[in-house]
This record gives sequence, C-alpha cells and structure tokens, in this order.
Amino acid sequence: MEEKLMSRKKPSFPINDRFDSYLTRYNRNTKIPVFYDDLLRFSGCITVFDRNDEDTLWVRCYYADSERLELDESLKHIYTILHSDGNVDSLEFLNVDAIDYCTFGNSKPFRIKVRNILNDVTTYFYVKLADASRVYGLEIEHILSPHRINFLVHKDTLIEEHIAGIPGDVFIEDELPHCDERAKTQIAKQFVKFNERCMVRLLGDMRSYNYVIIPTHDFDHVDYTIRAIDFDQQSYEGNLKVYKPQFFKENFKMVQLVADRLQADSIEQYRREERSLLAKRMINARTRFKELIRCMINDHVSTQANVRQLRKDLYDLTRDMKFKRARTMGQILRTALEFVRRNYEDVNTKF
Repeated sequence: MEEKLMSRKKPSFPINDRFDSYLTRYNRNTKIPVFYDDLLRFSGCITVFDRNDEDTLWVRCYYADSERLELDESLKHIYTILHSDGNVDSLEFLNVDAIDYCTFGNSKPFRIKVRNILNDVTTYFYVKLADASRVYGLEIEHILSPHRINFLVHKDTLIEEHIAGIPGDVFIEDELPHCDERAKTQIAKQFVKFNERCMVRLLGDMRSYNYVIIPTHDFDHVDYTIRAIDFDQQSYEGNLKVYKPQFFKENFKMVQLVADRLQADSIEQYRREERSLLAKRMINARTRFKELIRCMINDHVSTQANVRQLRKDLYDLTRDMKFKRARTMGQILRTALEFVRRNYEDVNTKF
C-alpha cells in the first residue's frame, strides 16, 4: 500500500533566507555549540535492543576520548538552551549517558540521553539535519495543534525535544486489547480527530510508529490523546490519501475500532469539532500564522508533479476553485486552511 501511496525517497530541502528570518523572529534560530556533522564522527557503534531483545533500529555510538569530552559539554549546553536559559551553572549536574543514531527514515537522527546526576531523572532530545519541510511541520504543529513543541534551528542542524508517549504500534499491539469499553470508544474518537487534523494541515505518513498515544489519568478513568512525532512528510506528497492516517495498513485496527464504536453522525461531529478548533487556533495566532504561510508560499518543499496531483485531489474533494490556481504547497495549505476557517466563520455568523 505504502509503495503506491508514497514516493520511495523524500529529498531534504534547505531553509531559505526568508524562513530563516521568521525562525529568528520567533526565537527558534539560536546559536549552538555542536552541529549534526560533528556527531557523525563516531569511531564505532553497537545495536540497541529493547526489553524483548528486538532490534530497535538504533545503534549506540562511541567516540574517541579526546572528542567525547568536548562533545558531552556541548550537548549538555544544548540541553540547557533547549529547556532553560542556557545558563552553564547547571552543567556540572548533567551527564550524557548515551548518543544513539538511527539510519531508518529520512532524518537519520541522533538521540541524546541526558541524566541529572542529583536525582537520576533522564531526558532525551534529538539532533537532526534541518530539512525545511520538517521545520515547517514542527511550526505548524506548534501553532495549530493542541500541543506545543520546543525546537531550535541553527544553519543545517535541528534540535528537537523528545515527545513522550506510547508508540502507536506498541499501543495497538500491547495495550489496546486490554482497554475497557469506555476507553476504546474514547480512543476511536481521538483517532477520528487526529485523522482530520492531519488531513487539513497536510501532515503525511502517520503510520502507527509515527505517532504516540498519551494516557492521562482523570479521577476514575483514563483519557487518551494521539500526538504526531514525525514531521518529515509535511506537504510533500501529491496523493491526498497520504495525509489521512486511515489509509495506512498499520492503522487498520484503529480504523476497525472507529467502525465498531462510532456511528456515522458521531464521526462527522468529531470531524467538525476538530476543524472548528483548527479555525480558532488560526484566528488566535493570525499574525504569526500568516508570516509562516507567506514563507511557505515563496518556498519549494515538493515537486511540481506532487503539487499538481494534490491540488486536483483537493479540488475534487471541496470544489473550491482556489485549489486550481495554487502553484506551491504553501498555497495549497493556505487554501485548505482558509476553506476550514471560512466555513467556521460562516456558521458562527448565523448566531
């Protein structure tokens, strides 16, 4: 299925000057003491296995002693910049326990494990190549989703905080069968809303291992939310189905859950709720969002063939002539979000 839905390999797109200025204005662009290429100079590695002795597709990197000392100090400094004010006074209480590297996927990230030696609490962050489409995805998620994201960009390096939660594939396999009836219905509702949010904001490739499910204990029950953790496929593919998690075979059990638990009227209600929330967030962050979309409109983060296919698919879905005039993915995204906002405002003016 994925072979037909998606391209074999998505290229990386550089951050242009206009987008770089936007990131600087909103405190995303910050000088850092180490770059992605510096981490590639490891002298060896070993495979990292999970608790069930399964290959995690991560390898643990080892560096020469002369390089590791300087690298550790730089990574601890990055941690303080990402999570605090960059004050070096706390560096003596931090330790870099592990540097892991993943060759799977587009971004080939490094995962840094930092431990506070005073209380043994560990925190992760990631060092990746700064792909423009991924950074657009992170910023759009920060503005339009119910979740905030902390990340930094400097030249060709992206520093991204870890998003905690149960990986979707693990949850579906191990946790979902043991959920009670109420929980299964609530998870179905959240998947409908997540599916709608991804489609409207054009975030693709939400297979089960690219999102996490977060349980929250509330009085006598547990609530669940679904949150994206991979933003490589922001507005790149031409096939509209790529932006709907329901079409990936890895999500079949979630789709089946929706069909079993929710009636058609409920599904439509939850879709409307999510579109309304997206419209409200757009209105509340109007200035920042307009600046971001202007950057994206004047950028190229996909191929012309993909742009032509996606605007056709969206025109067939909405019959909005503005899609036919779109020339970039930024224009398509703006038209899609304006369509949602306009419908929300039209409904609200009736009251």
